[in-house]
Amino acid sequence: MFILANFIEAVSRILDIALTIYMWIVIISALLSWVNPDPHNPIVRFLYNATEPVYRRIRKIIPTVYGGIDIAPIIVLFIIMFLQYFLVPSLHELAIRLRYAG
Repeated sequence: MFILANFIEAVSRILDIALTIYMWIVIISALLSWVNPDPHNPIVRFLYNATEPVYRRIRKIIPTVYGGIDIAPIIVLFIIMFLQYFLVPSLHELAIRLRYAG
């Protein structure tokens, strides 16, 4: 049972790191949208390609542009924070319970 517990613990840690990295990608992308960067810059293209598919899914569900301001990045940040505050600790707690149950 400890192997499953270790696996779940590893998944929770990796998920936490991945969510943190993506959170920073969303923040940087949102900040760059204020200054109208060069669209041919490889970093700008990476940020656009990393965030736009998620924004598109959010925009299909709810309208996100209000008064010329797109709130899709804010919604994505809230989703990331929810996952970090709910899913990651839940997986961590599950791993602890599995470790001591067996």
